[in-house]
Amino acid sequence: QDLYAVKVRIAADKKGVELANVKMSMNPFCEIAVEEAIRMKEAKTATEVVAVSVGPKQAQEQIRTALAMGADRGVHVTTDLRLDNDLQPLAVAKLLKEVIEKEAPDVVLLGKQSIDGDCAQTGPMLAAMMGWPQVW
Repeated sequence: QDLYAVKVRIAADKKGVELANVKMSMNPFCEIAVEEAIRMKEAKTATEVVAVSVGPKQAQEQIRTALAMGADRGVHVTTDLRLDNDLQPLAVAKLLKEVIEKEAPDVVLLGKQSIDGDCAQTGPMLAAMMGWPQVW
């Protein structure tokens, strides 16, 4: 069974995909990052796992998933930007930078890419903005 199978429909205005009545789920690459963070905490190389989600009100579900997996707490950056058009990797990286500056974590783990845009750009841009190295 493929848990990520969805029927993608082009929006009527032809500027993106139809998001109404679509169940959003955590990106599988982000799930891997959460799992690794939890492993780090279990190994005592991390003290707290904070899951961050950027998106509309419905993105709270991804925070709940991370908490159910074992994250200690979540941060939801609420935005009404469209996930398929407006919330591009640079915008996400800038928002994550603000969260990182406030939270001051020792390590940041991200999924390598999204499964909608497949850009794989948020992590590299965030690392560059923070002046940090990046490991694939």
